[in-house]
Amino acid sequence: MSLPSGHKTRIARFRACVCFHRLRWTRDKQRSFRDIGAVMSGDRDKLPRRDRAQRPAGKAGRTGGLARAIILAATAATLAGSPSDPAHAQKLDARYVISMTGIRVGQSTWTVTIDQDRYSAAASGGSVDILSVLVRGEGAAQVSGVVKEARLIPSTFSTTLTEDGEKGDVKVTFDGDIVTDVKDTGSPPGPDRAPLTSSHVQGVTDPLTALLVPDEGGEASCNRTLAIFDGRRRYDLVLSFKRMEKLRSNEPVLVCNVVLRPVAGHRANSMIMKYVADRRDMEIAFAPITGTRFLAPLRLLVPTLVGTMAVQATAFETSPLVARQ
Repeated sequence: MSLPSGHKTRIARFRACVCFHRLRWTRDKQRSFRDIGAVMSGDRDKLPRRDRAQRPAGKAGRTGGLARAIILAATAATLAGSPSDPAHAQKLDARYVISMTGIRVGQSTWTVTIDQDRYSAAASGGSVDILSVLVRGEGAAQVSGVVKEARLIPSTFSTTLTEDGEKGDVKVTFDGDIVTDVKDTGSPPGPDRAPLTSSHVQGVTDPLTALLVPDEGGEASCNRTLAIFDGRRRYDLVLSFKRMEKLRSNEPVLVCNVVLRPVAGHRANSMIMKYVADRRDMEIAFAPITGTRFLAPLRLLVPTLVGTMAVQATAFETSPLVARQ
């Protein structure tokens, strides 16, 4: 891994300091840095002959081992402050445009904050989640939770959604991957909706957390099934690897096939069931959230009867936040 120039400078200074103190310059203060490097590496053959004669046998190896151990510790400490370490909070600000056959029909924003042990996400507009795009919903959603073993685990998810002209507030409480409480101010589900049972709200996550995918490198990040509950509907997003792309900045982009499989809470005769469910020509692209081990949506393409619906990021900016005290 290449380090920023500032980190390299700090490591070099630390390395020089260790050697100066270890060698106890008492006679020859003009010793070259090549000699210091030979001592650190434990290679006594590279030392001047007078040094090899004066140093007890085996001491160079011990000195080199100690120096290398100290340098490794210093390097690890420096890397702990590098942008790839999630111990430093990172914030993603993303803006999306929703279009149908190239004509703009809506917009959305996402804000994600990931710290060492906590995370939060908020979305507003017409792409709060994949289903809100497909049912032409508008609203806002928020989630907060914990980071545990490289996974995002929601605690509370809430959404205000206007769907088919009806506005409702939903709040879902999680205990790990189990839903423990749901509050919904909307109308009770009608008889045309597939019934929800307690088994449907176990082993699930919320719509926002689901799309913050762990970055496991290439295909492994794609090949998974996202079990989602949004407070009203239970559905799966089945992802599979499609290809890799690159942004102009040379950042990798992971493109996955995505298949929507409604499970419960949906209308049996809805547009989703008729034209979207189980289609195999939808795709979603993810890009890294810099400084974390997670990916966020960059693009969603959904072919329809009248053309392709696209949700495309027009801004995708990550910035570090001051660590919590």
